[in-house]
Amino acid sequence: MKWIGRRQSDHMEDRRGVSGGKLAVGGGIIGIIILLINVFGGENAQQLAPVLEQLQQNQTVQSSPNQELSAADKEMGEFCATVLADTEDVWTQLFQENSLAYQKPKMVLFTNSVETGCGSASAASGPFYCPSDQKVYMDLAFFEELKTRFGAQGGDFAIAYVIAHEVGHHIQNLLGTSDKMRELQQGKSEAQANKLSVALELQADFYAGVFTHYDQKYNQVLEAGDIEEALSAAQAVGDDAIQKRMQGHVVPDNFTHGTSEQRMKWFTRGFESGDINLGDTFKQIR
Repeated sequence: MKWIGRRQSDHMEDRRGVSGGKLAVGGGIIGIIILLINVFGGENAQQLAPVLEQLQQNQTVQSSPNQELSAADKEMGEFCATVLADTEDVWTQLFQENSLAYQKPKMVLFTNSVETGCGSASAASGPFYCPSDQKVYMDLAFFEELKTRFGAQGGDFAIAYVIAHEVGHHIQNLLGTSDKMRELQQGKSEAQANKLSVALELQADFYAGVFTHYDQKYNQVLEAGDIEEALSAAQAVGDDAIQKRMQGHVVPDNFTHGTSEQRMKWFTRGFESGDINLGDTFKQIR
């Protein structure tokens, strides 16, 4: 991705290297706990016990002093700030075209653990968006885990895709989609509620594609292989791919984020069309 020398957002907080005296998780399990919960939820939750017990053996509680960021860490922070700035420019323009005012989210980079408006979180949560404080939270070690454990290609545009996906959840928060989805989940069976969650996640993938469409149109950011990096990341975090890797078989009723094919499909639809009106992922469950 072409990003060096362009505007960086002033809505980013870099908390990496700041000691919080929290749990440091070892053994290379970034993102695994939340993925396991997504896979085994509901009646199968008891299967988590032996897995988490094994993971706990790799955990250490530590309170380490603040650590200075390396040159590579600083460069990655600058890259994330540039991508966030691009999302601000694209969504401000799209909101204005629809007679709406865009409220910029903040993004927090952290290491190991973080305090959020939605409560405490560890790196095991993976990247996430908190609607209470309108912030995107990211431990960048997650992307190394995507490569080594889940087979994604890696690359800077994989990170851009994830940032754009989480900002997509911010769009849903601003438009009221997230609140409506939670209302619809009330009184539904677990399988029905999960389908609504899948629709929300796929729409965030669609919004990530729409962002990429306009970022390329306005800034000509794409380099050879960038879209493949995004699609590889989307494929790696599909529910079916995760379930096959973690438990050897697929349980569609437990899907919460969508299959690899669905995630790639909706990102591609947003990227190729650039039409925000084509992102009604909830149609498939009506």
